[in-house]
Amino acid sequence: VQLQASGGGLVQAGGSLRLSCAASGRTFSSNPMGWFRQAPGKEREFVAAINWSAGSTNYADFVKGRFTISRDNAENTVYLQMNSLKPEDTAVYYCAVDLTIRSIPSQRPSTYDYWGQGTLVTVSS
Repeated sequence: VQLQASGGGLVQAGGSLRLSCAASGRTFSSNPMGWFRQAPGKEREFVAAINWSAGSTNYADFVKGRFTISRDNAENTVYLQMNSLKPEDTAVYYCAVDLTIRSIPSQRPSTYDYWGQGTLVTVSS
């Protein structure tokens, strides 16, 4: 099983990026998937998560109204659209999948079973 995150880069404050996470090795269309981030010297923190049907999403307070998580089950891919980026959004962003099927996706990193390698997002001021 592999999760391949992509789409990171350098962007100015106020700009946008779209992250993608493609899963391979098995289908995760029934499983919650999430995005987390880790800034230098800080712990990994929850960003957003989505359940299998995309009927339930969960966002960290600091991204509400700016970021949108979505998924394409046919492509086994989850996305994170990030708008109005701020310098404090600078971090390595990781995608993850939870093997337990839940109606409400979890915010806890320990809940997730497979992780991607991360993609670096740098927001300049």
